[in-house]
Amino acid sequence: MTPPAENRPLRVAVVGPCTSGKSTLAAALRAAGYEARQPAQEHSYVPDMWQKITKPDILIFLDVGFENTVARRPKNPGTPQRHQEQQRRLAHARQHCDLYLDTNNLSPDQIKDRALNFLRHLHE
Repeated sequence: MTPPAENRPLRVAVVGPCTSGKSTLAAALRAAGYEARQPAQEHSYVPDMWQKITKPDILIFLDVGFENTVARRPKNPGTPQRHQEQQRRLAHARQHCDLYLDTNNLSPDQIKDRALNFLRHLHE
């Protein structure tokens, strides 16, 4: 974790494979006053793009299995190979994340609550 500069909100990057809940969580974090971004690391060939683009204080990694990707996006789930490629591209972020959440069995509210609890405990 990098401490934020004075007078600015905590900058949080949210990464993970498609359908893991990144957009929903980032929106919830912004609503809670955090500077949350999704750097689309799963589509980049640059392993540390998440660091270069967002320069986050905190990195949250949301994970999801291919079976749940199919359930969450039945009309266009992609392929198991695409999911594996996204996981490969996300390996650096997974290794360096401050919070890892397996979202397979979590609702969007549970993901939000766990992330917000983690961020709040940083300031205690």
